[in-house]
Amino acid sequence: MKQITKYLRSTIAGPLFVLLIIIVIAALTTSRFLLPQNLINLALEVAIVAIVAIGGTLVILTGGIDLSPGSTVALVTVCMAYLIQNMGVSLPVGIVLMLFLGLFLGFINGILSTYGKIPSFIVTLATANIFRGLAYAVTGGLTIFSVSPDLEPIFYGKLLGIPLPFYYVIVLYIAAAFFLRNTIPGRSIYAVGGNESAARLTGISVNKTRLLAFVIAGLTAAIAGILEIAWLNSGAPSFGADLGLDSIAAAVIGGASLAGGYGNVVASLVGALMVTIVQNVLNLNAVQAAWQDVALGVVLALAVGLDMWKGTLGGTIQRIFGRSNIPPDSTPVPKE
Repeated sequence: MKQITKYLRSTIAGPLFVLLIIIVIAALTTSRFLLPQNLINLALEVAIVAIVAIGGTLVILTGGIDLSPGSTVALVTVCMAYLIQNMGVSLPVGIVLMLFLGLFLGFINGILSTYGKIPSFIVTLATANIFRGLAYAVTGGLTIFSVSPDLEPIFYGKLLGIPLPFYYVIVLYIAAAFFLRNTIPGRSIYAVGGNESAARLTGISVNKTRLLAFVIAGLTAAIAGILEIAWLNSGAPSFGADLGLDSIAAAVIGGASLAGGYGNVVASLVGALMVTIVQNVLNLNAVQAAWQDVALGVVLALAVGLDMWKGTLGGTIQRIFGRSNIPPDSTPVPKE
């Protein structure tokens, strides 16, 4: 019983429970959900959201928020498409340049929100518009098609019969979990989000820690942008429109506290799965886009609610079963 209570109190319990419910509902509402091809498409779709959610979770853990990943993805796709198609840059060089671009965009967000003392919500709302505006400026609002035939294997390639994006997600989440759990900068992220004043007193540089979180978020958005252009073999300023909110939803559904200092990056993967599965099932059932937004909001509220109530639920179950395990004749005798 203690193990059940411990599990119910864990960060990942609520999201996993809701994910299981969603999978069951999905399988019951459409027979196409469990088809191998749909599951493969689902794995490919979740990869981009899951990778962006890593950086979004780190920023949230510091007590900040990042609304710009979708615009970063758009700018990365059009810049990479332009460099390869119009300037003859090789694919490996283009990938490296885009990774540095992502780091730079994350650095801008971090500098403005930490050393500039501007709330991260305002900063990233502004930079989201700036980055997307630059993406439109690069292409004149047009989509660049057929960027390079060498892009396709990056996204559609397989290893041991499993799509490569699955490995990207696994490797990045293992690296993120190790970073947060076993490195000083990673533990500092939790400390800064949990209690900024206490973190300063222990010698942690709050500004540098938050800056690092934003830089990593920029890098993960750039990786997602590279996968996006490999997926569609095109770059467009309209790409990634919902990725910012999807990544925040994945982190919050996964149990990350918007106040900072509490969360589990692996649980954000569960949140990303939940967001993507909901969208996939609604698409399979031909639900209008407006109602898809409503459904995603309901799932977000349900997941957060279960995460907040799991402690009470665990305590209630422990009391009920604890009492039922007391033998009838084992009532303690009061001492004289």
